[in-house]
Amino acid sequence: MEDMELILDIIIPLVIIPIFYFIKSHGSEIQRQGILLNKTREEIAKEYVSKKDFSIELERIFDKLDKLDAKIDKLITD
Repeated sequence: MEDMELILDIIIPLVIIPIFYFIKSHGSEIQRQGILLNKTREEIAKEYVSKKDFSIELERIFDKLDKLDAKIDKLITD
């Protein structure tokens, strides 16, 4: 009986300790990945233009094209 207790006292920590280490190391890795993902989302949001800004810039481009078209028409008719 004592031999069985000794064997269990040796085997249980050898099984449980690696399991807890695995859970702890993967838990911290998942947390690190979450932080990196949030930083990436913030950086990507900085690089893209909003719809409002895009429409304003597009309107400016079309205004310039209309002016250019008017000048070309004026040159052709003269």
